Amino acid sequence: MTDQPKTETGRISRRGLLGASAAAGASALAAPAVAQEQATLEWKMVTSWPKNLPGPGVTAQHIADRIELMSGGRLRVRLYAAGELVPALGVFEAVSAGTAQMAHTASFFWQGKIPASVYFTAIPFGLLPHEHITWIEQGGGQALWDELYAPFGLRPVMAGNTGVQMGGWFKREINTLDDLKGLKIRMPGLGGEVMHRLGATPVSLPPAELFQALDSGVLDATEFLGPWSDRAMGFQKAAKSYYTPGFHEPNGTGEALFNKVALEGLPEDLGAIVLEACKAENGRSLAESDWENAGALKLLQEEDGVTVRPYPDDVLDALRETSAVVLSEFASKDALSQRIYDSHMAARARLAPWSDVAMRRFLEARDS
Repeated sequence: MTDQPKTETGRISRRGLLGASAAAGASALAAPAVAQEQATLEWKMVTSWPKNLPGPGVTAQHIADRIELMSGGRLRVRLYAAGELVPALGVFEAVSAGTAQMAHTASFFWQGKIPASVYFTAIPFGLLPHEHITWIEQGGGQALWDELYAPFGLRPVMAGNTGVQMGGWFKREINTLDDLKGLKIRMPGLGGEVMHRLGATPVSLPPAELFQALDSGVLDATEFLGPWSDRAMGFQKAAKSYYTPGFHEPNGTGEALFNKVALEGLPEDLGAIVLEACKAENGRSLAESDWENAGALKLLQEEDGVTVRPYPDDVLDALRETSAVVLSEFASKDALSQRIYDSHMAARARLAPWSDVAMRRFLEARDS
């Protein structure tokens, strides 16, 4: 039972009734404002991946789902796979222009417009996944990444990791450096430039077009990610030689792009949820990729007739030497590129001795 405004004799007074009515009216007027504050927001996420592609496609959907769950449904993210709203390689412009509030992609796709962007996915003979995360979070990498994308109205963050990559699928064996000459290969980022310097012909294609291109002969070779994603793409049906190591991508950081105005316009708690959902995906997806890659590699070899081949030593030596030249040249393009290069190389110099002592030596001892 609710208390009624009363006079000293217990009867309802006119003044009390008016006061109660006014309070009720104020409450009613306040209700829409509260409801408005709690209203569901809807965002669009565009991606560079086929829908639910093992690895990055799964990661993109997982991030969208986690944002809705952690926000209690206050922020819903509708995912558009490559080609559904914008082309796979059109997501950068789409988020910059506000067509979508966020994207899931990989930074090396923007090498043509921002050469230094490649450092935030991977560079040849660069950082391993755990080393890359350390550079971004502890070594100043995030601040440089923010500065690089700021002119486009974008905020980039790490959003998943497909781990150490493979060297690629080749329709013919690579036995000498001469075998790279004239080779039509899809290899984005600086790895493609390294291959070009050694006589290959890099071809730029989005992920969804790679199998058909390899199968039809438009490509002689292609790299993508690791065994899990690659097997789902069907590359083993078009080529049987699978090369290692993935010199060009020792790390597979996924990139979430945010329209800066949209991100900063969120309530503080929702903004934190969005960023934490991306951050949490770095660990989850890396564990998933390592587990699934191990299983898929076994299937490729035992059921699909694939042969895993190492790059010959002289080819690896040439790739390493050419990579050093390419990286140095790219660093000299502008002051910010030089700072990013210097920061990345400083992180590698700091972390490599520890990785050697803590990991390489242990693996040799464990698995010998």
